[in-house]
Amino acid sequence: MAAELLAMPDSELFALADRVCRAEFGTSVYLRGLIEATNNCSRDCAYCGIRRSNPNARRYALSDQDILDAVREGRRAGLSSFVVQGAEDPAFGTGRLAGLARLLRSELGDDVALTLSFGTLSRSAYAELRRAGWNRYLLRFETSDPDLHLALRGSTLDRRLEALRDLRDLGFEVGTGFMTGLPGTNEATLVRDVALTASLEPDMVGIGPFIPHPGTPLARARCRGLAPMQRAVAAVRVLLPQANMPATTAAGSVAPDGRERALAAGANVLMPNIGPAAHKKDYELYPGKICLDEDGIRCMGCLSGRVASVGKRVDMGRGDSPAWLARHGRARVAEAGA
Repeated sequence: MAAELLAMPDSELFALADRVCRAEFGTSVYLRGLIEATNNCSRDCAYCGIRRSNPNARRYALSDQDILDAVREGRRAGLSSFVVQGAEDPAFGTGRLAGLARLLRSELGDDVALTLSFGTLSRSAYAELRRAGWNRYLLRFETSDPDLHLALRGSTLDRRLEALRDLRDLGFEVGTGFMTGLPGTNEATLVRDVALTASLEPDMVGIGPFIPHPGTPLARARCRGLAPMQRAVAAVRVLLPQANMPATTAAGSVAPDGRERALAAGANVLMPNIGPAAHKKDYELYPGKICLDEDGIRCMGCLSGRVASVGKRVDMGRGDSPAWLARHGRARVAEAGA
């Protein structure tokens, strides 16, 4: 099915994906408040600007209070879903991340959704984090090619997929996804990426374009633009109607209307960065990242206009995945602003 969808003319595929998205989510585009907690990374992924071997990366780590302050501000602005993302930093071990969840829950209660993204961990670590109060987890597999995965990440694809299975078994609302246009990939790779994503049945899917970073071994590779990303978003939307799918910042960094193009192809989430402005430039996974000088809360007003340009509206609700709710026997709660 992935191959058939990707063989469709773009205009037909994008229109189909938009219809599927609107049938499930209406005109809602959910906002998640993103906080990038640390860029101190123990890994050396060949495509990533904050890899440990990049001597030009200016390192930082937020305190728990910094993160709490950012979440408080986002909550006052009406957000009810937050994502705490970080490099694989030993200073952010399982105990600390569990304590952070308890701190946030003591402040916010159970009404908000808390998403974590801190890489591949053990099943026991994920279980501890789930008990502490994290209810969503993002873990992209990046490429379905096992050899390329090993070459770029220094770890096996099988281990990544095992972690995704653990997260699902433990009751997390699970997110995954991949990069389009990685060096060494082609149309057949894209078909496999889409097919693997669909087979995992995730609740969230993030797909972004590869952008070469000058501080990595892939500095001289070329960016293949937005077309593969937009086609992948559309195909995954058709295959996974109930998954939440962000229009990624990377898409907006490749083209001024990149996020709008993703929304028009079936994406239904935006993730404004609400962390401290002083460190936004330091979390440089790729160059040319947008919105680095903007206050994340104020940026939400700009996002409303961008969303309206594709005939949709910002929704401040939690935006739980209908598939996750059904899997756990929970009713869909009316969203704020609906």
